[in-house]
Amino acid sequence: MEIKEYKAFDKGEIADLYTAVGWTAYTDDLAALERGFTQSLLVLAAYEEDALTGIIRCVGDGETIVFIQDILVFPAYQRRGVGTALVREILDRFKHVRQIELATDDTPETKAFYKAMGFRPLSEFGCCGFMRI
Repeated sequence: MEIKEYKAFDKGEIADLYTAVGWTAYTDDLAALERGFTQSLLVLAAYEEDALTGIIRCVGDGETIVFIQDILVFPAYQRRGVGTALVREILDRFKHVRQIELATDDTPETKAFYKAMGFRPLSEFGCCGFMRI
């Protein structure tokens, strides 16, 4: 597996990835998603040979806060260490940052994954989160 910065937005492969994991709200407006990628703090991609297997996209200032906006892995590559490698790369690159946050699905699997990566619920810090959609 090779992890490298994702610099050239490929509408086809990104649409395929987001669709494969069921995130079609993003693919309804690929132009907005492309702008989001372009304005992100960092986007990393995992490749097996030359095939995209997953991405992780971060927003924030890179000094005091990093928010993991998206982490997606093609279903055929899930549970093969791709997501773990992508998160570890972010944690390594931003180890100086005080707050690395994310929002995720409320399922036992996703909660177990992020807890295994060292993340803790905001409630353990005496905080709560809010979202407006």
